[in-house]
Amino acid sequence: MLKALRSPSKSIRDFKELDVARPWDAISTFAAPLPSPESFEVYPNRDSLPFIGQYAFGTDWKVKEFVRGTLRLNGWTDAWDGVFKEVEALEGAAGDARLKEMSDQFWDENSYDEGEPDRVVLCVDLKAEKDGKPVWHKTYVMDAWGDERGTAMARLVSFPVSFAIEAVMNGKIAPGVHAAPSDPALVQDWMGKIGTLAQHLEVRDRIA
Repeated sequence: MLKALRSPSKSIRDFKELDVARPWDAISTFAAPLPSPESFEVYPNRDSLPFIGQYAFGTDWKVKEFVRGTLRLNGWTDAWDGVFKEVEALEGAAGDARLKEMSDQFWDENSYDEGEPDRVVLCVDLKAEKDGKPVWHKTYVMDAWGDERGTAMARLVSFPVSFAIEAVMNGKIAPGVHAAPSDPALVQDWMGKIGTLAQHLEVRDRIA
């Protein structure tokens, strides 16, 4: 994560490409439609633009906002202000060494206690407008936390990888590194399985 903070980011904001040297220069707010509504601070995670093609928008569509963002709890920006300032000043091999020191320090001081649950929140928010009015707006929203099965992060990384391996072995997707599958039947199957791994998973219609 510290390395990501040193990386420039690209996204789309108000129909224009937004380039920032450091992601904390483009912090925004996202209201997640969780069972108990919650807002998060969001920073753009590196280059979002290559991911636009995976959504297969019509060639006549104009993309107003598009960002692959990382969610952080409210207050994160203020709490990390000193970290941002130090990261921004780091350069070269000495900077990389200091980054490693900072990482080790954070792990030592802030790692999870035994039995303390982690949390993973993931949202994919898609909205289409016509003549300035929303005509379609849905959010895929997931909230998961560690329990007796282990950490949420471990479940949500390892199991989907196993689903992909099985799909390759069964000839449902091609081997190799590529975008996630878009076959509706396969997506529905995987989402059903992932629903057992997360404590909350739904597609929320924001217009209905």
